[in-house]
Amino acid sequence: MSEREPNLNVDVTIRDTGTAVLSLGGELDMETAQLLDDHLADQLRQGRASLVLDLSALGFMDSSGLNVLIRGVHKARALGGDLYLAAPTSPVRRILDITGVTTTIPPHAGVAEALAAAGGAR
Repeated sequence: MSEREPNLNVDVTIRDTGTAVLSLGGELDMETAQLLDDHLADQLRQGRASLVLDLSALGFMDSSGLNVLIRGVHKARALGGDLYLAAPTSPVRRILDITGVTTTIPPHAGVAEALAAAGGAR
């Protein structure tokens, strides 16, 4: 049995002084959750409390990933911002729906819609 490499890519695009888009690709699981948590914490430290997560290339997410999202939304809201989910793939949307995360962090159809929601929240 061979060990597989953690598979999560996170690309960060700064939209303005308070907003960043983090585009996720690959898998958000026990092996990769800390990477996303670190990216979210870094953006919050830099004063960007409105964080859009582009999930259009995220093929898988487990409970570790859900935990990062829940912690992230609480931290962002404590700083006067929020966490916005954009374009979740079918498998990711399914776990968000089943676990009820969509009631706390409603997903948006795409990044443009999530950015519009972020702009309207300020």
